[in-house]
Amino acid sequence: MTSPGLNRRTFLTTAALGATAVGAGQVADAATAGAAAGAPAILKPLPAERLIDYGTNAETRWDSVDPRRYLTPQADLFVRNHTATPKIDPATYELEIFGDGLREPAGVRLGLEELKTFRHVETTSVHECTGNGRSFFTTQQGQEVSGTQWTLGAVGAIRWKGVRLKDVLTAVGLRHDAVSVQATGLDASYVDKGVDHGHVRRPFLIEKALDDALLVWGANGEALLPDHGFPLRLLLPGWIGIASIKWLGSLEVSTSVLSSPWDTTWYNVDGPLTVNPVRSALELEWNAKIPARDRIVLSGRSWSGAAPIARVEVSTDGGETWVRATPHAPGRPTGGHGLGWAQWDFTWRDPEPGAYEILVRATDRAGRTQPDVAAHNPGGYFFDAVVRHPVTVV
Repeated sequence: MTSPGLNRRTFLTTAALGATAVGAGQVADAATAGAAAGAPAILKPLPAERLIDYGTNAETRWDSVDPRRYLTPQADLFVRNHTATPKIDPATYELEIFGDGLREPAGVRLGLEELKTFRHVETTSVHECTGNGRSFFTTQQGQEVSGTQWTLGAVGAIRWKGVRLKDVLTAVGLRHDAVSVQATGLDASYVDKGVDHGHVRRPFLIEKALDDALLVWGANGEALLPDHGFPLRLLLPGWIGIASIKWLGSLEVSTSVLSSPWDTTWYNVDGPLTVNPVRSALELEWNAKIPARDRIVLSGRSWSGAAPIARVEVSTDGGETWVRATPHAPGRPTGGHGLGWAQWDFTWRDPEPGAYEILVRATDRAGRTQPDVAAHNPGGYFFDAVVRHPVTVV
C-alpha cells in the first residue's frame, strides 16, 4: 500500500495511465507452469543437453543454441543465485520505494497492478553474469581465480517488458539532489564463511536510474520465471548481471552515495564494475569433431555492454591471419536499447584434417576490441580475451 504521506489517487493520476494490466493470478500461473526441481537452489528443469548444473547456478550450453533463434528462451537462460530462488505470491507482492532522496522519505509501497498503470515499454538487451568466461583465466592464462567456473554460457539475449524507473521515481517524488539508488532483493540473506551479509543488494547512480533502467515483469512475451526474478526485477541494460537485482523488494533513493558488499567486497576491480565488456562465442561443442569438406560454415554471436557490435573477425591459424565474419540476424527484434547481440557466420574453406583452435574477436561501435589476454583479477571478472576454441577436422 502507499504510505500516508502520498495520496494513492494523486500517485495513480501522475502515473502514465492506459496500460492493460495482467491479473496477478494469471501471472502466477504463467510463471510457474511446468516448473520442476533442477538443482537444489533452482526451480526450473536443467536438462543436461541444454544446461550445465553447478548447484546454485546453471550455464547455457552453446552447442545447444539454435542459430536461427535470436532471443534466449527463459527455459535455457543461465541462472546465477547467491542462495535459492524464492517463491513469491504476486497477489501480495509490494515494492517499497523510500529514502531521503524522495520528497517524502517514508516513501511508498506499490503492488504489481499499480506499477502496471505506468506506460509499458520493451527493450532487448544481452543479460550476462560478470564472471562469464571465468574458467579461461585458468585454462587459457594459467591464473587462479575464485567463483563458479563458467565457460561462456552465462549470457542470453532477452526482450524485456516493464516500466521505466524514471517514470516511477518521478511520480513518487524524486528530489533534485538525489544521487544514488540501492536495489535489494527478496531472496534469503547471503551467508559466506559464517558471515551474514544480508539480502543481495547493489547501488547505482541516479543517472542510470533516469536513463534506461526498467522495472520488468516480462521476458520474451511471457511472465518472468521464478529463477529469473518473478514477479519483478530491476533491469540495468548493458551492465553486469548482479546490478539487475532479481525479486526486487525495495529501492532506497539517497542524497548520498550508497554502498554494499556487492559493489565493494565483490564485483569490484579498482572500483565497482558496471558496463560489460566485449565477448564472442561459437555455437559449437568444445573439442568438436567436424567432418572434412571444402566449406565448413561456423556460426556464433558477439556482444557488448557499451554499444552494438561493429565487426567480427575469425582466425583458424592461431591468430596469424583474420577474416571478417558475415553478419546475419534472423528474427532480430526491432527497436529497443540496441544492446542485443550480433549473430554471424564464418565459412572455413578447404581445411586439412587435424587439430585446430578457432579464435573469434569482436569490436564494438565504442571502439572496444577483445584483447589477446584478459586483465587478471582474483574474482575472475570480465574475461574478455579471445577464446581459443579447440576443434578437430576429421
